Amino acid sequence: MDIVRENRLRPAAVLITHGHIDHAWSVAPLTHDFGIPAFIHADDRDRLADLAGSTIAANRDALLAMTKGELELTEPEDVRLITDDEVLDLAGLKMRVRHAPGHTQGSVVFERLGDAEMPPIMFAGDLLFAGSIGRTDLDGGDMVAMQRSLERIVLTADDTMVVLPGHGQQTTIGQERATNPFLQPNSPHFPARTGL
Repeated sequence: MDIVRENRLRPAAVLITHGHIDHAWSVAPLTHDFGIPAFIHADDRDRLADLAGSTIAANRDALLAMTKGELELTEPEDVRLITDDEVLDLAGLKMRVRHAPGHTQGSVVFERLGDAEMPPIMFAGDLLFAGSIGRTDLDGGDMVAMQRSLERIVLTADDTMVVLPGHGQQTTIGQERATNPFLQPNSPHFPARTGL
């Protein structure tokens, strides 16, 4: 909120890559305070109704204590469902939705469509990290689905695409294709060529 105020920004929407609490717990106050919608894939919509219940060992009291009582775990008022390959036009930015199940059933990435001046950007959520991928051992996780998503979304992307993961440092598709152990052909987790 301080960054928004200091830079005189006016948020247009909240884009949710998946419904885990660490990615969605501040959605309700942001959408409420700015009168904006939240966008999430239908397969993760139910997670917004019970954020604490959709996370490992989540304890509501402990989570509220982390925010010094300033953040209540409530559901956003205006939730809009998104679908694979939908293009959102928000504040003059075009964002393509790519359904990327594996970390959760409704995981997505958002790709800012590039132009001649700027490379495309992938807001990867927990699909892809610098040097790793998202966990598949949590509720809703599925390694086979993750492999398909990596094949369909990551391995087909241009090497120049900038990746802003949900955790950790920025990277590029080219860097990850060259060094990420989960994307190496000799890895047991390497996506099999299925023609997706």
